[in-house]
Amino acid sequence: MTETTTPSAEGLDGVQALMQAGQIPDALESLNQLPEDDRQSQMGLYMRAVCLRHLKEKMGAEQVLLSLIDRFPNYGRAFQELGHLYRDSLRNPEAVSAYATACHMNPALKASWLGQYKLLDNARSPDRLAQIQERLQWLEGLHPTLLASLDLLHEGRLLKAERLCRSFLQKNPKNIEGMRLLADIAIRHGVLEDAEFLLESAVAFEPTHHQARIDYIQALSKRQRYQQATDEARELMTSNPGSPMLQSLYAIQCMQLGDYQTALTLFDQILEKLPKDPVTHVSKGHALKTGGQGDAAIASYREAIAAQPLHCEAWYSLANLKTYRFDETELTTMLELDKHPQLAGQDRVFLQFALGKAFEDKEQFDLSFHHYNKGNGLKHAQIQYRAEGTTKECDAQIAACTPELFDQSSGSADGAPIFIVGLPRAGSTLLEQILSSHSQIDGTLELPNVLSISGKLRRMGQGEGAQPYPFNLANLSKAQLQDFGEEYIRDTRIHRQSAPFFIDKMPNNFRHIGLIRLMLPNAKIIDARRDAMACCFSGFKQLFAEGQMFSYDLEDIAHYYRDYVRLMDHWDTVLPGHVLRVQHEDVVTDLETQVRRMLDFCGLPFETTCLEFHKTERNVRTPSSEQVRQPVYSTALEQWKHYEPWLEPLKTALGSLYSDKSAQAPHHV
Repeated sequence: MTETTTPSAEGLDGVQALMQAGQIPDALESLNQLPEDDRQSQMGLYMRAVCLRHLKEKMGAEQVLLSLIDRFPNYGRAFQELGHLYRDSLRNPEAVSAYATACHMNPALKASWLGQYKLLDNARSPDRLAQIQERLQWLEGLHPTLLASLDLLHEGRLLKAERLCRSFLQKNPKNIEGMRLLADIAIRHGVLEDAEFLLESAVAFEPTHHQARIDYIQALSKRQRYQQATDEARELMTSNPGSPMLQSLYAIQCMQLGDYQTALTLFDQILEKLPKDPVTHVSKGHALKTGGQGDAAIASYREAIAAQPLHCEAWYSLANLKTYRFDETELTTMLELDKHPQLAGQDRVFLQFALGKAFEDKEQFDLSFHHYNKGNGLKHAQIQYRAEGTTKECDAQIAACTPELFDQSSGSADGAPIFIVGLPRAGSTLLEQILSSHSQIDGTLELPNVLSISGKLRRMGQGEGAQPYPFNLANLSKAQLQDFGEEYIRDTRIHRQSAPFFIDKMPNNFRHIGLIRLMLPNAKIIDARRDAMACCFSGFKQLFAEGQMFSYDLEDIAHYYRDYVRLMDHWDTVLPGHVLRVQHEDVVTDLETQVRRMLDFCGLPFETTCLEFHKTERNVRTPSSEQVRQPVYSTALEQWKHYEPWLEPLKTALGSLYSDKSAQAPHHV
């Protein structure tokens, strides 16, 4: 490389400058001189593939891209570059598929929409071409700042995307697309209240903007404002009769309200028009599964697979039934799909967890762990979780929530809530099923309301001169605490039937027991505890819908478990007797004793229906839905031991919680 072409910038920025100047051979040479970490990074691999394509080294470019996609399955630009490569090689069907995947990963990639548009046959794909043309027109009309923000958002650079979008909205406060984009960013940050406000405002500014209304409905649903979301969805569907998309949106909201019959009727109507739509078949399967119609759910998931084998949520949904066993033909098909170069993103994650379960059932635990580990690795690469953040949060709860904080009486006197807290896969769904079999207790959902109130307090603590949450709990007046308690009771009423008590089984609420005690001092709290190795590994092999970001790495899970035990020990110290610990292993070995303990703790008489919980007919939405419809069994208590050769990182990170099996906190009586 000559001195005149040496970039002033260093590293990958220098390579990019050379590529933009059209000096491809020099760019590749410069890239080869960089440290290994830079060369093997996402951007380093991407740049190498682009250089190789421009140099007509097509085989090398494809190998680099497939390696890049394997490591970074959600990287839309990698699929776009693969599309360019296949287009240049006259492999048009594969190019269209790669471009379509790129658009799914990052809808801001105009070149991928245009690539599809140029390659598709109008006679064979008129509807698809019309959709692509509509998307291209929308992107062309989007302000360049918003387009850049959208691109950053889908490349995982949320903070920069947010800064750009906020800057734009300060100058254009009523821009609907800007409001939609900022709401999307807020949802990804977990600030659902802000997203709802933005979208409510957008709909008020422009009531006929259908996509804004759809976004608003989905935001309401995420906040579990299901009745309002359903009403909005019904109105939108009525104003656009015959739209399968809006019928599906309304059906899903009906499911959230427990109206599964209406949802199933709507899904069947959609399938009359679109009999091979895999998304609708899977949604129908979910509705059937939640209502306890396991065989019908299986049939629906299989219909989705027959329509589109690459729609891997259907494969995972079968595995997630827990009681389903894949046959040899299905396993062979899944293994062939695992080699498919176009399988990407969440579909590849779904497939790995399904294969993990398939080999687990065949007792081929080495292959099972391989796929579980691969699926977790792919998922872990998509998220931004740091274990030290949870540790700091627990440290703050311990420092702020002293015995003196709870000396005064406060909050709402309503004693209806029964909170079940702990870690996912610790047996909380089983406890909920047992207790909700009692005539005076309603089972509900994993309710987000405590997390929402803690979010308000967190934002209150971000003002100038304000104390951060949870330290600002000490500054709340009795009236404020009562308002928070009454807000919780009011907003959760939609999930209840007619029983005087109800269960909130959001496991993450263990991090906010101080807040719960202050705003709802008469609420009951049950800690669902399970052996450390069993609980952590069960979480590792479960693909959660959302919210459990610590679960995709063995060391992260161990650190989370340790922080949980440490914080629960603190609550025992500052709120003695306020939390009942129920050990999952004790429930399995002596059900009646543990049932009586829980009912005594809740001040309720014993009912034999709690011992026959598996006969109780109710909708169960967690991964354990099929398991809790069976009597208690002990086969899963030490299931992790089958995987012990590969769990050394988990053992090491758990420390004494693994080495001393009696390190579980003492059982409360």
